[in-house]
Amino acid sequence: MSEAPENTAEPGRSIPLSQAQALALGQAAMQRIGYDAEQARTIAAALVDAELCGYPALGLARILTIDEHPRNRNPRTPLRVIHETPVSAMIDGGNNVGFYAVHRATEIAIEKAKSGHFALVGVHNSWLSGRNAYYLEMIARAGFAGIHLACGRPVVAPPGGRAPAFGTNPIAFGLPGEPHPFVFDMATSALNHGDVILAARLQQQLPEGTAIDKEGYPTRDPLAALGGAILPFGGHKGYGLSLTIQALGLMAGAALPSGEVQDFAFLFVVFDPALLMPPAQYKQQLAELLRRVAATPLQPGEIAMRIPSQRAFEERERRRVEGITLEQRIYDRILAVKG
Repeated sequence: MSEAPENTAEPGRSIPLSQAQALALGQAAMQRIGYDAEQARTIAAALVDAELCGYPALGLARILTIDEHPRNRNPRTPLRVIHETPVSAMIDGGNNVGFYAVHRATEIAIEKAKSGHFALVGVHNSWLSGRNAYYLEMIARAGFAGIHLACGRPVVAPPGGRAPAFGTNPIAFGLPGEPHPFVFDMATSALNHGDVILAARLQQQLPEGTAIDKEGYPTRDPLAALGGAILPFGGHKGYGLSLTIQALGLMAGAALPSGEVQDFAFLFVVFDPALLMPPAQYKQQLAELLRRVAATPLQPGEIAMRIPSQRAFEERERRRVEGITLEQRIYDRILAVKG
């Protein structure tokens, strides 16, 4: 692994890191937490990719959240498939962090789709999977269409409620395309939980209208929000979508043996476009659709029409060359992680 840079920045400044240095930093920290070299490398690769794509709340700072998470203190066991058919698998994640367990589930889904043109894969007994677009891009680059749903522990309040009732519950899609796949990934909450945690670490305020405190009053204080709840995006529409994802998560094993039905779970639906049309024809039609959307006349003051995932791909290519920056407060704490 590459050596970490010398820590010469002042408090409140940022540390510049190359991609290799960021990977080394993340892998070393995850090994100190207790993951073996291969597992730590898998986790670090997802974290660094989030940094490269411009999502620091889902990047290396998540190492601190993993280290602090109550489940990190519980024993881990190897992943195991507890139910399987030629086109499906139910996976017990062995209490491994989702950055590893969901990555392995993605590989299993791709393997099954290659042999059977379709795959349905669920994962439970895991937690914190990070940026879901990462897994959908893997699927799409393998030539398949994918849908991914994830539910989690309650941190989001329903409209009118003053306590959490469901997770941030993202939904993501990946479609094969040229030169890049089409990937869309969104939380059904107004903010990712990771955004709130990072804002608390950096002592930053939240946007208006995104969270409530424990009494149900609007707040921009991330610590108050962590003690209260995040709000769903789009009011009742986001709420309805989130609740549906939570319900589908039960199929992936979100219910605990205790009977609690609001745990983490991850569900993949993966299929070969060749089931419906020649893949090359689909890619050509998708490219034409995206060209037409990108050519939409713009409102005054707008510069360009953005296509989902386009900015992330562009940021990734730029930062692979220029490197990333990490807040020194985060960098120092990652170095101090002992597991």
